[in-house]
Amino acid sequence: MRSRMISRLVPLVCLVCLLVTPVAAAGCAPAGGGDGNSGAVEPEYTWRINSPWSEETRNDSIQLFTDLVNYYSDGRISMEFYPDGVLGSHNEVFHALQEGDIEMSILAAYVDLVPGGMINWVPFTIETFDQAAMAYDIPDGPIHRAAGGAWEEVGAKLLWSASLGSYGICNRVGPLETPDDFANWKFRVSGSLAYVMAMENMGEGTGMTLETIPWADLYNAMERGVVDGCWAAYGHLIDHRFHEVTSYFTELGLGWDASNIVMNLDLWNELPPDLQEAVTLASIRAQERDLQAERKNSFLYKEWILNNTDMVVTELSPAERAVFREKANMSEVWAELCTPWLDQHYPGENMTKQLLDDMDYIKSIVG
Repeated sequence: MRSRMISRLVPLVCLVCLLVTPVAAAGCAPAGGGDGNSGAVEPEYTWRINSPWSEETRNDSIQLFTDLVNYYSDGRISMEFYPDGVLGSHNEVFHALQEGDIEMSILAAYVDLVPGGMINWVPFTIETFDQAAMAYDIPDGPIHRAAGGAWEEVGAKLLWSASLGSYGICNRVGPLETPDDFANWKFRVSGSLAYVMAMENMGEGTGMTLETIPWADLYNAMERGVVDGCWAAYGHLIDHRFHEVTSYFTELGLGWDASNIVMNLDLWNELPPDLQEAVTLASIRAQERDLQAERKNSFLYKEWILNNTDMVVTELSPAERAVFREKANMSEVWAELCTPWLDQHYPGENMTKQLLDDMDYIKSIVG
């Protein structure tokens, strides 16, 4: 597995190939496909792909994926992208995809929907775009493979992942420099149990309380003071306007925001091999483009926050971040939340150790 990862440790992709039209990427098309005659072929499959969110860069990457699927399949697949929640809320679309009423969507691997979904984004596991490029590599990245098993358990096929970047903490109270600064906060959490457990551990003894609030209601909750803070990437500060309702942001490296583009598993399994190949290649190209675009955004968004808002940004040193990580007690999180699911689905393989060893190896390669 490591030799395969090393072979892919090259620049993610030529940006010219990724950011131009699908026709310009035709040289990457599967054998026998992508000859430019897609308009003359009657579609064998007509699909919809959904996003429940309004996130410009992710939407651009999904649109590229849509165009590439149509192109690489020579028009045998006709797919249309529906952004901004047009087809329903996140959970509504999840269940519709399970039933086959919607073919594809970008979704979050919340454990109340995907019992093994914590594997997709365990806190303090991935910290940089270079680490993410290897961990989510298609098909051999350790996180991609393990998370793929979690999605298959609920009737979905993991195709690729769209990353917003590293999570920090935004809040209304004051600079967050040590775990003691969580004192008496009301902190918003989601259904991501690994994050909830890590936050409970970091806030232990500080009087911090955790509040479960739907993402769609979070802006208003922070504006009204129902909660004082939440985890967020720089993209959330701008795309979801959290900079308007919070005043402080700490670059904690709490976790990695990677939502998953998935499709109905039965539909995937019925595809002939050449169309599976076309969808997989489109997935690889879209994920590579998305990582490059979001890497650039992480710099531009930070610059915009510093130059256009009054937010105070705290940059922690590695030693300061290690204090948070130690108090989060990640060995306990893995043992309690991750290992039981992994042992059940990968019996006798000691998959927890394999994943942690693989991530240590990746960090030794790219830092």
